[in-house]
Amino acid sequence: MPFDENARREIERVAKDRGWPAAALLAIAEVESGGRTHAIVSGRPEPLIRFEGHYFDRRLPSEKRAIARREGLAAPSAGAVKNPPAQAARWRMLERAAAIDKQAAYESVSWGIGQVMGAHWEWLGYNSVEDLVKDARNGVYGQVRLMANYIEKAGLADALKRQDWHTLARGYNGPGYARNGYHTKMAAAYERWSKAKPLPSGATPTPRPNPSPAPKPAPAAPQPGNAGILAAILAALAAAGAWIVNLPCSLFGIFCGG
Repeated sequence: MPFDENARREIERVAKDRGWPAAALLAIAEVESGGRTHAIVSGRPEPLIRFEGHYFDRRLPSEKRAIARREGLAAPSAGAVKNPPAQAARWRMLERAAAIDKQAAYESVSWGIGQVMGAHWEWLGYNSVEDLVKDARNGVYGQVRLMANYIEKAGLADALKRQDWHTLARGYNGPGYARNGYHTKMAAAYERWSKAKPLPSGATPTPRPNPSPAPKPAPAAPQPGNAGILAAILAALAAAGAWIVNLPCSLFGIFCGG
């Protein structure tokens, strides 16, 4: 399976929160992300991104647009600005674009496992594009929650529940979905995930045994008075006499009768 246990657990958590079949959400996440959840950029796990130069071009005022075009970050047609293969290089491209206009740059990126465009922030109910980006950068759970927000807002939740892959792929990937086989990829991924073994329950801490109660201290022996001391001496002498009388005859050959 493409996702590790932690990623799968987080995706299933989002599905449970929404009342969706976990295998269906796992299938969409797999097809949209290729099974990758993050890349290490400057020592930190970051969501996968794709920068869209034609979005950036449309969102800039004329002066900034001219700068972005000179730097190869903006163009009027889709696909004219190429994304580097490495995610670290894409993040550097985003940093350069953000130096020109941060909001326009963030809106021009598709974010995370679901590849949701930052430009949808208001439509999806976020207060700002930066809030959407915070969700995308909040681990696998944040990325999948962003994708789930898009599925709900686009009216695709019922198709997901029914495993209607044609409707889901058309709504998520556009009218060219069949040419790229998105519906068949989702269906195949769903079949695999629906047969996957359930994840083991999370480890529970071993309970510590209750400590045994400390033994109560023995009560102190009473201190005898003068009468008690005399009685103790007499008892000791009597015991000694009895001991002597009962000594075995073989002891030094004495105290033996006959």
